[in-house]
Amino acid sequence: GLFVTDYFTRTPRKLSPFRSFASIELFHFHIPEDTVIAVWNLITFKEQGGTFGDQCPDRSITVYFRSGAPSVINPLHTHFPRDTAVPGSFALTLTWTLPNRTTGVFNVTSPLPGDWFLAAHLPKDEGKISVKGLYEECQYLFQPQLIVQRLVNIAVLYPGHVTEQSMAPHNRSCLYKVFVPSYTSRVLVEVLRCRGAEGCPLWLRVRAKAPPLHNSTTLDCREHTPCQLAQDLPFWQHWYYVLVEKHPGVPGTVSFQVTVQLTDCSRPSLARPPFLPSSASMNMPHSFGSAGGLALGDSPPPTSPNDTKHPVPIPVTSHAGERCWPVRPTLRNELDTFSVHFYIFFGPNVSVPPDRPAVFVINLLPVLDSGGVLNLELRLNVSSLCGENVTVFGCLNHEVPLTSGDNTSVTCETESLAGFLLSVNATASLSRLRIPYPQTGSWYLSLRSLCATEHGFEPCINVTAEVYLRAYLSPCINDCGIYGQCKLLRTNNYLYAACECKAGWNGWGCTDNAEAFSYGFQLLSTLLLCLSNVMFVPPVAIAVRSHYLLEAAVYIFTMFFSTFYHACDQPGIVVFCIMEYDVLQFCDFLGSLMSVWVTVIAMARLQPIVKQASVLYLLGAMLLSMALQMDRHGLWNLLGPSLFALGIMAVAWTARTIRRRHCYPPTWKRWAFYLCPGALIAAAAVLLYAFVETEENYFYIHSIWHLLIAGSVGFLLPPRAKPSRRLGPLPRRKGCGYQLCVNEQEELGLVDPAVASINSICTS
Repeated sequence: GLFVTDYFTRTPRKLSPFRSFASIELFHFHIPEDTVIAVWNLITFKEQGGTFGDQCPDRSITVYFRSGAPSVINPLHTHFPRDTAVPGSFALTLTWTLPNRTTGVFNVTSPLPGDWFLAAHLPKDEGKISVKGLYEECQYLFQPQLIVQRLVNIAVLYPGHVTEQSMAPHNRSCLYKVFVPSYTSRVLVEVLRCRGAEGCPLWLRVRAKAPPLHNSTTLDCREHTPCQLAQDLPFWQHWYYVLVEKHPGVPGTVSFQVTVQLTDCSRPSLARPPFLPSSASMNMPHSFGSAGGLALGDSPPPTSPNDTKHPVPIPVTSHAGERCWPVRPTLRNELDTFSVHFYIFFGPNVSVPPDRPAVFVINLLPVLDSGGVLNLELRLNVSSLCGENVTVFGCLNHEVPLTSGDNTSVTCETESLAGFLLSVNATASLSRLRIPYPQTGSWYLSLRSLCATEHGFEPCINVTAEVYLRAYLSPCINDCGIYGQCKLLRTNNYLYAACECKAGWNGWGCTDNAEAFSYGFQLLSTLLLCLSNVMFVPPVAIAVRSHYLLEAAVYIFTMFFSTFYHACDQPGIVVFCIMEYDVLQFCDFLGSLMSVWVTVIAMARLQPIVKQASVLYLLGAMLLSMALQMDRHGLWNLLGPSLFALGIMAVAWTARTIRRRHCYPPTWKRWAFYLCPGALIAAAAVLLYAFVETEENYFYIHSIWHLLIAGSVGFLLPPRAKPSRRLGPLPRRKGCGYQLCVNEQEELGLVDPAVASINSICTS
């Protein structure tokens, strides 16, 4: 056949250490139909400071693959919430082959068509809290690329018609596909009139949705006569691929005929009609590829030696599992993103008769619904059992309802079909099921009632059980509980939700308390972070005593908002917020920076040099507010204003030193007992904040930071300024009948008191 190669790529993204699913990077791909091979090229490289990170350590990268929905991963081996089904996925770990770059390849032969998702993350780290911009961080960038190779013009088999084929010596196989509509209970593929050098040297393979693999359902036509391969309970509304493969080493040409028969389970005594139906009657797409480029609904192609189609007799046989029951639809009610309720007509109470199952369908929309959690709840009305020992079993299956002819069977799985089992009875009247990141499409729920006896389960007689059924889609499991936050995340145009846990809780729904903080520990950490701000009381008292009222007001502002910000910022349940979190955080950061600013400006003693020194306080408040609004966690937003204030102080001290020709401050006691200890305490606080603080030790290291910063302010704040000497009233001098008066503006401080002027001449 003819192959077409398609290429897809995604932009590189920075990977993060794994904490929860909210910290992974998710990539969304779409694989077209008839794809025979998909190759993912996984490119990873390091960066540091805009260049290649050759000095960055090698950290392993884990990549997960899943078809239909994102992977449900658990690299930390935490516990899932109760009644949660965990779908499987494939994981791949990348190792580094070059100092700054590595490449991995992941091949999938005959992948399932539709949506594919890749999830990637770094291993969990120690949770160090780094100051943004302090040093060049090592970044690990991940870029997946997808190359697919697909077949075009695959021959289409029409149910009830024969296709003749001759396989030349240089050909190894022939590939066909047939569309299976809804309410089909059986697919029968048969090879007829096979003629070759060694009997019928053919393998017959069948697979749903994608071309067959070596481990697909296979039949050796040499050993089976007739060569028939049946698929019970096929997937509805999907293509089935038929591969006829020649045995290796068989010489000559092999000719054969292929036919497909579909059994309509809504009419178990009938098969699909032997004529070519319309596309609407078979629920098939109106246009699809074929050997001759035909569309369904056209007239059959003309007869040819190698491709002949004509009706064949269809035997009327009735199998035990071929009967299907009416499927009751559900009404979809969208409330919000990933908040969808599925209502049952004439529900939510459902009657389950003893002689037949009750089947319901839940339709999940492609892409839109796969990022949430599918929840199912069954509640049995015990009063409806009339004293009988009745158990209602529910089977939830994807894309086809499980209808078994065995009335005593309680399994929801077959050789080619896997499902989820729920059961309710008089003892356990409630059953729940949660499926995170469910595959989209149709989900079928089959309910049936069986009575428990000494010999096992048997069909009930004249007992109709009543069950309350609730099905809905939610963003997260139980909204992540009280120790988690449900976050709505986006990757390109795909939305998904995940829990972000706190206070040491882990797991998909923040229900794993193996490392959880106790209530006492949460209370202790909250009290330490809040009460450590009381250390600002001595600096406030010192500032008031020294007549630094503006500085004292700033310290009180910092102490107040730092206390209530940390009371609101706690990860557990010991939380108290008097305002919105963002407001408290802004005021706490602003107060901290303003405390540094006003302290350094006070140390500069600018009043004798600059008359309007209060302008600097206002200028600092405006600049710091602007900087915090731009980036509250940036290094230069903290360091820039502090260095600017220190520069002003250095200029003021240098000017005094030059003018007085003596070092300022002039006394050694001021340097030895105040300035040097205060500077050392402040430096120790900065070092703890920048290099020691982690998520685990945050509550006591940050409390020490509060104590050291407040203590350094008490040492660095200068003593009370001496009162300035002003020119007092001049004594009266009598002479020549005149009186010398002092300028009134000088008394008000509006002119320089060092310059004396005569305001008026008074007569004695």
